Amino acid sequence: MKTILNTLYVQTQGAYLRLDHETLKLEVEKELKFQIPLHHLGSIVAFGNVLLSPFLIHKCAEDGRNLIWLTQYGRYKARMAGSTTGNVLLRRVQHQAIDSPEQTLAIARYMVAGKLQNARSVVMRAAREAKSSKDQEFLAKTVQIHAESIQNTETASDLDKLRGIEGYAAKAYFGSFTPMIRQNREAFALTERSKHPPRDPINALLSFVYTLLTNECVSACESIGLDPQMGFLHALRPGKPSLALDLMEELRSPLADRLVLTLINRGQVKPEDFTKRPGGAIYLSEDGRKIILTEYQKRKQEEVTHSIIGSKVPVGLIPHVQARLLARHLRGDVLSYQPFILRG
Repeated sequence: MKTILNTLYVQTQGAYLRLDHETLKLEVEKELKFQIPLHHLGSIVAFGNVLLSPFLIHKCAEDGRNLIWLTQYGRYKARMAGSTTGNVLLRRVQHQAIDSPEQTLAIARYMVAGKLQNARSVVMRAAREAKSSKDQEFLAKTVQIHAESIQNTETASDLDKLRGIEGYAAKAYFGSFTPMIRQNREAFALTERSKHPPRDPINALLSFVYTLLTNECVSACESIGLDPQMGFLHALRPGKPSLALDLMEELRSPLADRLVLTLINRGQVKPEDFTKRPGGAIYLSEDGRKIILTEYQKRKQEEVTHSIIGSKVPVGLIPHVQARLLARHLRGDVLSYQPFILRG
């Protein structure tokens, strides 16, 4: 299971990945630049013009190794996961649960409560570290909104009301993002959330890291045997990994947003790490992506205490732990789904 943490990100345009016996080799203009035993890798992420040999693709499909294709600037395009695995009975009870409004609401309620609790913790931490009383007061109001919203999730009578509670808190959260930034605030200020395409550096950062986290959650669902498209909180739409997005909600703040804020506040990511594209889109430069990917991989290796299972786990395995906890609930092994809550 540790191999899930080992992801190869290939950004070099024109790179060619091929299989030599059981070794993956990376060549640029027919010159060998890198090689690694294939069994060390859990997934491969290719950015833009990166070629993979048919034999490498076939081998990854046979092994169940994920191949993910993104644009040069990090927007998701496609994914290969090989044959569907997992217990068909688990997927059957998952689909049955979605047909039950009561069970769907119960699962979604815990997911939203977990998201709001983690977001509240991130804002509380930022308030403690804020340099001005004005920022502290602003963030304190957001903390209070989240506390009230968490309580309101308990009485939400249907999914629409629950989504409304989540949306209200999310608006307050992103409205507080700028006061949580202590370095280059003017350059990284968040005025509004823009996704396709991102219109400023902070949205480019968030979208890029969210893409990485979404892929982790899709992989987690499939590795456990769950259907990543059949979610409880997010609406079901063709091609949309609704369950993966469900799992990601509680992980956004502690795994993605905290990483983004840390890299900005430490000065590791700077305004010059972004490029402007025709039409006003802003994307990370190649050097900027390298910084994010390096720090993201380091973050995945860190261990945190998981309160539900009572032991430390690598951050990179948290989506898999949550998918397994959801599977246990769907099978009837535990009474309710319990979200991941990061302490401190």
